[in-house]
Amino acid sequence: MNPTTIRAVRIEQVGGPEVMQLVCAQVGEPGPGQVRIRHHAIGLNFIDVYQRCGLYPLPLPLHLGMEGAGVVEAVGAGVTHLKAGDRAAYASQPPGSYCDVRVLPAMNVCRLPDTISFAEGAAMMLKGLTAQYLLKHCHPVEGLQPGDFVLFHAAAGGVGLIACQWAKALGLQLIGSAGSDAKCALALAHGATHMINYNTEDFAARVQDITAGKRVKVVYDSVGKDTWEQSLDCLSPFGLMVSFGNASGPVPPFAPAVLAAKGSIYLTRQTLFSHISSRERTQAMADDLFGVVTSGQVKIHVAQRYPLEQVQQAHRDLEARNTTGSTVLIP
Repeated sequence: MNPTTIRAVRIEQVGGPEVMQLVCAQVGEPGPGQVRIRHHAIGLNFIDVYQRCGLYPLPLPLHLGMEGAGVVEAVGAGVTHLKAGDRAAYASQPPGSYCDVRVLPAMNVCRLPDTISFAEGAAMMLKGLTAQYLLKHCHPVEGLQPGDFVLFHAAAGGVGLIACQWAKALGLQLIGSAGSDAKCALALAHGATHMINYNTEDFAARVQDITAGKRVKVVYDSVGKDTWEQSLDCLSPFGLMVSFGNASGPVPPFAPAVLAAKGSIYLTRQTLFSHISSRERTQAMADDLFGVVTSGQVKIHVAQRYPLEQVQQAHRDLEARNTTGSTVLIP
């Protein structure tokens, strides 16, 4: 087959949304261990912003995007879990999902159940698998039991709304934070037990009130710099601080003795791609995610859709925190 000409979003230098350009590119046949997929929807995530602005440095020029859903057009040698014509979705490295068609490693590509739409599939893989590893694999040393309190920042975002619903299904009492009353209401409607508007309330003081002074066993934080110090004050002794993003900027250096002073607390910095480092782990986590979605326990909130050519505006809205739930690009 001759190479196919497609549209793809590429950056030649790091910077603001304006550095993203829609260009023509060539896509050929998948090699061993690879798959070619035609996208019906593409996921938008904060990691895309981090890569675009240089916070997560990658070689340039760079094709952006870590998440997508569509139809498999061809598979390379050695790929046995997919075939041409399959509906599929993925969160995968290397970047490159902001395009019409791409070739990528098949390891993290999963068959998409017929009951889940392409837009939901593109919106749920990176964010849903993130919620899965946070709630199922990032536990404090004393464990999590039904009834326990956890604090989840950015609870009205894509990962947050999935986590609110999943935490409720697990019997956890999720205290969420968000930046407006409307976002707080949205998270409450998706299963959060309590919500705190961090722009009008002292969230650490509210956590103390809600938990009658006991504080929480875990803080899940993708915000970073703006929430860091107060989050440590929300943890009970031997609690766990789970950092998994930097939406407000990276956390500045701090002395490890701070963890002792706050109650011998634990700290971990997580990334999804450590968890989906094999085909078996990816499939097991995806099966768990697909199960809670198809059962109706978790609904995927696709709140914004942009044509691929409006990718710059999509990034502006995401960075300005003008979005809720998940956002997809439509090629």
